This record gives sequence, C-alpha cells and structure tokens, in this order.
Amino acid sequence: MRPIRVLIVEDSIVFRELLVQNLNKDPAIQVVATAKDPFEARDAILEYKPDVMTLDVELPRMSGIEFLRKLMPQYPLPVVVISSLSDKVFDALNAGAVDFVAKPAVKSRPQLEDFIRNELLVKIKIASTARISNIKKTVMMQGQHQLAVKGNNLLVAIGASTGGTEAIFAVAKELGTDIPGIVVVQHMPAGFTEMYAKRLNDQCRIQVKEAKTGDRVMPGTMLIAPGGDMHMHLVKVNGVYQVECKHGPKVNGHCPSVDVLFDSVAKVAGSDAVGIILTGMGGDGAKGLLAMRQAGARTIGQDESTCVVYGMPKVAYDLGAVEYQEKLSDIPNRTYALLNKI
Repeated sequence: MRPIRVLIVEDSIVFRELLVQNLNKDPAIQVVATAKDPFEARDAILEYKPDVMTLDVELPRMSGIEFLRKLMPQYPLPVVVISSLSDKVFDALNAGAVDFVAKPAVKSRPQLEDFIRNELLVKIKIASTARISNIKKTVMMQGQHQLAVKGNNLLVAIGASTGGTEAIFAVAKELGTDIPGIVVVQHMPAGFTEMYAKRLNDQCRIQVKEAKTGDRVMPGTMLIAPGGDMHMHLVKVNGVYQVECKHGPKVNGHCPSVDVLFDSVAKVAGSDAVGIILTGMGGDGAKGLLAMRQAGARTIGQDESTCVVYGMPKVAYDLGAVEYQEKLSDIPNRTYALLNKI
C-alpha cells in the first residue's frame, strides 16, 4: 500500500521543516512538496497531485480561506487546516476543509513534535479517507417541520466527529424553537467549541451555547459539550434535565466522548429521547447509541452517501444501534417524525 502523499502549505520555514521531518518519520506518510503561499501550493498540486494538503490559515499573498474557496470547485482535495485559536477555522471548514488541528500555544520543539505525531498525523490519515464530494453546503427548506407532541421530558442527543461541524449546522438550521432540548458532542479542541456554538447561535433559529455544569436542557436550545478534557453527562434534577461537565480520561480516544453522553442519556431519558449519530472516523458513540436504543429511545444514523467519513455511523449501524439510516438532508424530518411518535 503506497504512502499518503502530502503537500504542506506553511509560510514559516522553521515550522514547515519541522512538519516535513516529523511527518516523514511515519512510513504511511510521504511529504511530496511544500509551499509557502497559495500560488506555490497551486503549482505543487498540479505537479505532484497530493492525496492530502495541510494548510495554514494565515498566509502571504492570499489567505488560506480564500485559497480554499478558489481551489475546491476546480480541484477537490482533502485539506487539514492548522490554526491558532480563531473562528476562521469554521470559515475554512465551510469552504471545504475536511478538518482542523489547533496549533499549540507554546512553541517549544518537543511540544510541536508531539502535536505533529499525536494530532496532525491522525487527522491527515483520516482526511485521506474522506469523501470530498460530500463536503458541501446542504440546501434544505426551512419551516416545514411541526412538533405535535410537546413536553419537557423529550430530548435529542447528537454525536459527530470529522465533517460534523457542517453536518450539525445542516441539521440545526432546520430546527424550530419548538424542538426539545438538544445535547451535542462534536469532537473539537478546547476553545473552539465556544466559538462554534456562537456561530451556530447567530445562524439558527434555536439558541446554541457551549455547555457548562448546571445548564438546563430546554426546548429550542442546543448545548454543545466543551472541547478539552471534560465529558458531558445528562442528569435529572427535580424532574428537569441538566448537564454536568466533568474532567475525565479519554474514552475511545476522545474527551468529550459521544459514548459518555449517549450512555447518560440512555440511563436518564430512556425512551423519551432521539439519538443521532453523524459523520466521523472511528466508533465513538456506537455503543452509547445502542444503549439508547435498548432503553427505548429512537435512533438515527447518517447514511454512507452523505457522510464525509462513514465511520461512527457505520459502526453503530453494524451493532444494530441505528433504527433509521438517513441522508443528512432527511435527518431533520425524521427527527420530528420520531418525536411526534414518542
């Protein structure tokens, strides 16, 4: 099996060389070219035909985001963005990037090498399997859903990873303020979940916020688990759903973990919940979704044809955790239909 051919686009010569040295240590990776700006990157893409490109957001002569917007319609390519803490990464994802990694704040060589080996390498390997044709805006009609059954006991739980930021948005923008409270785990580094929640809040009819312990799960509101080293659990206090965000070790390689959230939903909400598992690599959330279904919850998995990475939904489907497998555009309708049957 040939190695994954990688193009590195980075204006810092020191960091660029560090990327080359460390990525090439992995036999599954071959850095075929480097570029310091989008113009050099364009020429390198045409000459070397890389499998994956890593891209800094801040570049000379043209921003990484503008480059993505020009590149993707003409030359679709799996792109992993490397970014400092900035909401520009979501513009990059919207422009067609598969995923992003947060550049370490401290620039010591050992920390940077650890970041490259343990974070960037993983993202590159995942990106090499991504379905680029599914990285696009999903156009759906708003206002076509109506909730017949109302009550504070109903709940929606969503889990996603690679490709999930845009998939969650595609679902969230279709939901009205009558939707029961929603709890979400999207694999994301610390700091970015708050910016992501604010971005969704500005673009959707429902209210969206980064969760904190004690937040009530209210109708028309989406709570997104904070990225970093805390898991989000559903609890019930005086008959009202709340969330707890507690420090803990990684589960399935992730913190927060979809499985941790779904397991708590199975125990606390039982048959009063709808569970949704969206695009992502690996199997996080599959066992938790199965626990939800076994507890009487209704469950939905995103289908292969619309996933950026058909990993988590596939594992869940193979376990028997998925009751309905749907295209991304059909998930809002299915969610309302199942809520109306609870």
